[in-house]
Amino acid sequence: MNNIIRITVSWIIALWISKVFIGSLFYKFDKTALEPQHIFSTVGTWIGETLNTTLGELFTEYGAVFIGLAELATALVLLAPIVLWKHRAKLHCIGGLMASVVMTGAIFFHLFTPLGWHPTWSVDNEAACQAVFSAPGLCTDTALANAALSIFVLGIVLLLINRKS
Repeated sequence: MNNIIRITVSWIIALWISKVFIGSLFYKFDKTALEPQHIFSTVGTWIGETLNTTLGELFTEYGAVFIGLAELATALVLLAPIVLWKHRAKLHCIGGLMASVVMTGAIFFHLFTPLGWHPTWSVDNEAACQAVFSAPGLCTDTALANAALSIFVLGIVLLLINRKS
């Protein structure tokens, strides 16, 4: 692949992943957002029933913040070549790996826990729903797991196009 094309594709992927991760930080750090409350309590309950009650409670309480910090760190690594241009390929390679690892967890939880591929949670009204209002009192996010899968794949692409040959 031509070096200019490789660098351009690398930056497009890095910027997209960073935009998605940084854009979701508000929801990860805001304790009142309904969607992450549903996601992390559903997965936390599953962890508590499957592995360990304390671990499940910890995940329910702090999982969103922990994942948000991992996504923020990934975005910072992917954006670091703005000031550390000389290390662009290495940082994009590492950032791609980090993004794929974080999304591996998301994909696992969407596939193998009660969360499901299209999480659905209760809301009082349509205005409280940040995703799709699917039925009276129910909100469904049809894109969350698909976004996780796409970032997983893009992270691998970023890793592969930036690794040393």
